[in-house]
Amino acid sequence: MTLRQREPRQHNEKHLKYIRTLPCVVCTNPICTEAAHVKMSAPGKRNVGIGEKAHDRWTVPLCSVCHRRQHNWGEREFWKTVCIDAIALATELFAVSGDHEAGGMIVQRHNEQSLRLQHV
Repeated sequence: MTLRQREPRQHNEKHLKYIRTLPCVVCTNPICTEAAHVKMSAPGKRNVGIGEKAHDRWTVPLCSVCHRRQHNWGEREFWKTVCIDAIALATELFAVSGDHEAGGMIVQRHNEQSLRLQHV
C-alpha cells in the first residue's frame, strides 16, 4: 500500500484579498465576505484530505453566515442545495483575479443561475 504524501498548499494572499472584496455568491451580502476554500475534488483538482485546505486558487466569496453553513452542512450538500458549481466559480474568479468588475459580474451570474435553479 502506498500512502499519498500531502501536497504543500499554494498560498496566494493577493487572490484571497480579492475574493474578500466580492459579495457572497449565495446571499449577495457585500459585508464580512470570507474566502471559502472548496475542498471537494473535480477534474483537474485533487480531493483535499482531512485537516488540509485547498490551494488558495480554489476559493469563493461567502459571507460569514453562508461560510458557516458550508462547514455545518458539509460541502457537497451545501453546494448542491444552493445550486452553485463552486469549482467552476473558483476557476472563473481565479482567471480574473484582481479585476473587481469582472469578479462581481461572475458572482452575480452564478447567484442568478442559482436562484433560477432553486425555483425550478
